[in-house]
Amino acid sequence: MRRLSCAAALLLALAVSGRTRRARAHAPDAYGFGSRGAAMGGALAADATDFSASYYNPAGLAGATGLGLSIGYAYASNRLRTDGRDSGVRDVHGLSGGLVAPGEVLGVPFAFGLATFLPDDGLSRIKAIRQETPRWELYDDRLSILFLAANVALRPLPFLEIGGGVAFLASTRGRFSVTGRADALSPYDSALRHEVDADLTSIRYPQLGARVRAGDLGFVGLTYRGEAKLPLSIDARLQGVVDFAGIEVPLLYELESRTVDAFLPQQVVLGASFQRIEGLRVNVDVAWVNWSAYESPVARTRAHLEATPPPELPLDLPDDPRPTSVVPLRFADRLVPRLGVEVLALAAGGLRKVAGQEGERRAIEIPLRAGYVYERSPVPPQRGATNYIDADRHTVSLGAGVVLNRPLAELPGSLRIDLHGQLSVLPEVVVQKDNPADFVGDYRAGGTMVNLGGTVTAGF
Repeated sequence: MRRLSCAAALLLALAVSGRTRRARAHAPDAYGFGSRGAAMGGALAADATDFSASYYNPAGLAGATGLGLSIGYAYASNRLRTDGRDSGVRDVHGLSGGLVAPGEVLGVPFAFGLATFLPDDGLSRIKAIRQETPRWELYDDRLSILFLAANVALRPLPFLEIGGGVAFLASTRGRFSVTGRADALSPYDSALRHEVDADLTSIRYPQLGARVRAGDLGFVGLTYRGEAKLPLSIDARLQGVVDFAGIEVPLLYELESRTVDAFLPQQVVLGASFQRIEGLRVNVDVAWVNWSAYESPVARTRAHLEATPPPELPLDLPDDPRPTSVVPLRFADRLVPRLGVEVLALAAGGLRKVAGQEGERRAIEIPLRAGYVYERSPVPPQRGATNYIDADRHTVSLGAGVVLNRPLAELPGSLRIDLHGQLSVLPEVVVQKDNPADFVGDYRAGGTMVNLGGTVTAGF
């Protein structure tokens, strides 16, 4: 056990002293939030009134017709390749959910919303990868971040809804310490003490939105999501005595690593939802994403080694490692167009009065949905030492729902079950180096991403 403990300490020190890899954003940005949003390509800036409005546009919460509770699950299988080999980008999966609670304040319609995404394989993840090593910069370990948002919205005028709130992302701070006596020849005789201290912290960023009714045509929505950075700090300290066949050498190793565990660019989204034809919705969103503010993922690291060997044990200590030469990044801002369509394919059963809604609805409704997204890569050509891989991303999505209106007396609203499927294709790109002999050489990269999931919403 002591041998394993000593090995674990050394491995951690070596891993952290490398270039810390960070997760790039969070699940809603990469795959959509909720099955309806994912099926419609995320084009919901003007057409989200359930829990997903806490991500797409908090103003839409004011359009909720009653209390709603939602829970869902999604699984994304990433098959991204480099030179025909799997790049090791993890599959991502987790729970999403939230609630909407509408009411009135001084006669003004008001709503409160909560939403969360909870990855089911850990809240934070770290990789030690050099900046010269090829890796998919925007997708690797992307879902390792807990997302939570709280928003409020109101409708001060019959045609205007406004909302805003705060979103939270989870980050980690850690400290690792090893002290005691290590026997180089008989590891089982070593006496080492370990101390690990890790904290889960949160970073807040603002969300603001507005939604305007455009007569019988539908709605226009505008959303702003602020920039967020998750600082990651790791400290390691190894102090004690190493016994080399009876010769004792006091040893001290200290390490500090500071970087950013995740970066979420600020975004402005303008969207429209055309609803003039009953049973048909056509949504169009355009998002400006501020990728030019992206920071280098390379860790700023300081390491120091001290040892006091006796005269009879000649030992030359290496110099402290030089600080990493960080190559500056010049990512580009991008415009992301999104298209979503929803059509009511079937309405069957008797007419029923649904709580909070005008008129009567059929007992069973089945909407069908489709969407498309084009995301141009913000990563510049990687001709030098760095190898931040990315490619343009084309995403096609399909989905369907079943809405049971007033299925029970105890459920005067509706029960909605939504399913979605997404296929993202990243066409192969060829990375050509200015001087292949000095780096990893030229390579090809591309792949696909498949996302499946479902959401259940109960309205009261």
